[in-house]
Amino acid sequence: MNEARTEQQVFVVDDDEAQRDSLVWLLESHGHRVGAFPHAEGFLAAWNENLAGCLVLDVRMPGMSGLELFEELGRRHSALPVIFITGHGDVPMAVAAIKKGAADFIEKPFVAEEMLVLIDNCLAREREARERRRGGADTARRLAQLTTREREVLDLIVAGKLNKQIADVLGISIKTVEVHRARVMEKMEASSLACLIRRIVSAEADGTGR
Repeated sequence: MNEARTEQQVFVVDDDEAQRDSLVWLLESHGHRVGAFPHAEGFLAAWNENLAGCLVLDVRMPGMSGLELFEELGRRHSALPVIFITGHGDVPMAVAAIKKGAADFIEKPFVAEEMLVLIDNCLAREREARERRRGGADTARRLAQLTTREREVLDLIVAGKLNKQIADVLGISIKTVEVHRARVMEKMEASSLACLIRRIVSAEADGTGR
């Protein structure tokens, strides 16, 4: 079992004990770590921003509904993808939830294989998003180590400027640009110009590069 699968967990929130137990058995029999909760309030009390995996959530439950839990998790900026379990009459609500960021929904009674595919897709999606966040945080940390002049040189490199153009813009010699450029590459741990630019573009897209 790989490290990504080991640290991820599938959280099941469903007030129907029989359905909850059945889903837990299905998931555990396919190698997933599972956390089960009979109500939304219980999961919310256990939730923290470091949880990894995905959430399988019944739409209708007594007390806090699945939709209300989903909206509260959104306010807390939860990164867990959410799959809704719905009855036929709840489909419009599930569609509305997808428009607000839910990953998917599945109608009762569902086919086990379909649920497993949805969960595998969500786990892959969450893992990729987490890796992007880690990469963005690492890039942001490295950017913070640059001097003001090195950051100016970096910005001009990313803008596609050549060493001579950078020298003209900053009023320094080409030799000095080369020194700053080498330090930028070293501090960013970039093996090539393409690698450097990919990291910066990715960090800016995630909002961690500024």
